[in-house]
Amino acid sequence: MTTTFGAQRAQYSTDAVLSASPVRLLTLLYDRLLLDLERAEHAGGRDDWSAFSSALQHGQAIIAELRSSLRTELWDGADGLLALYNYCTGLLVAANVGRRPDGVREAIELLEPLRQAWHEAAGQLSAGVVSSGVNRELGVA
Repeated sequence: MTTTFGAQRAQYSTDAVLSASPVRLLTLLYDRLLLDLERAEHAGGRDDWSAFSSALQHGQAIIAELRSSLRTELWDGADGLLALYNYCTGLLVAANVGRRPDGVREAIELLEPLRQAWHEAAGQLSAGVVSSGVNRELGVA
């Protein structure tokens, strides 16, 4: 019975992602990115370098996805966001290679305000406060 529940839960999660709006997908990515970074930070504090590395690699993959979805030709601020993504990727690589949880903390402090801002924007979109053209304006694919 547990296998059936697990399969149903996995299918529900897949369906939720596949049916999510672009802004909702963005908030889901940021949520998971910050979760990965917090897990890495905790793993580093326990000297669990395998879990530390795994969480950081997944976080780097999410940043790569965020970077690839950024439409720099549609938003003047996109170059700054791209630079931030590149900087955070460098922090995470250096943290992983050097086993330095402090680099993870810096990335968290830089990315958490963005996560909160995207959640606020998504809330405004769902409330109809922001125009339907916001995805184009912000450069979200």
